[in-house]
Amino acid sequence: MTDPRGRTWLVLGASSSIARAFARLVAEEGASVLLAGRDRDDLARSAADLTARHGAAADVLNFDARDRASIARLVEHCRSAVPSGALDVFVAFGSMPEQAAMAADPALAAATIETNLTGAVELLLSLAPLLEAGKRGHVVVLGSVAGDRGRLKNYVYGAAKAGLATFTAGLRNRLFRSGVLVTTIKPGFIDTAMTWGLPGLFLVASPEAAARASLTAALKGKEVVYVPRFWALIMLIIRLIPERIFKKLSI
Repeated sequence: MTDPRGRTWLVLGASSSIARAFARLVAEEGASVLLAGRDRDDLARSAADLTARHGAAADVLNFDARDRASIARLVEHCRSAVPSGALDVFVAFGSMPEQAAMAADPALAAATIETNLTGAVELLLSLAPLLEAGKRGHVVVLGSVAGDRGRLKNYVYGAAKAGLATFTAGLRNRLFRSGVLVTTIKPGFIDTAMTWGLPGLFLVASPEAAARASLTAALKGKEVVYVPRFWALIMLIIRLIPERIFKKLSI
């Protein structure tokens, strides 16, 4: 387990409820926090709260997964502002438009892939040399059970998360050689703005529980973790359904 004191967690997509909860957890343990996202005013309020509650050093960075210039600026900030070997990364950004909307507008589907997959790939590849040079640390990537199988109701988002899981597995193999541990988190239904109002939700977990499970898994050096854990069994059953049957299901 890495001692959080003297370390900096870069939290990407820091306005999401899971990311907020994750930032609070690491700040409580004594880590510094870099909150990155599009809503700078919102992030500034979160940073002030972390400092007031936990005495944590908290800074704010502009970041947009579809803006290559913002990715470059963020990486440069990490190179210059974070001591070598002290950087940890939590990737929590993403978007999930309705499948019907993406089917009607392929440009929206492409933007969804760019946000959930392409932006994460560019960012993590850009940070990889910095992480390798430090020879320690954690990278936690928030994926989704949606990536385990293409479903009628969510296949564009699922495709992005499937690609992210495969990329993260390869990155894990690369960074392991430098002492950096990469953990893929696959949440089921979490009570967030992304899932609010969706029909058919069940066994919904809180953002706080998901954040704590994510941090615990990372510090234990886990590779792939379903959150909550029973989703591993649910998705195993779904993956085992023969395609000739699965394609007839409205799920």
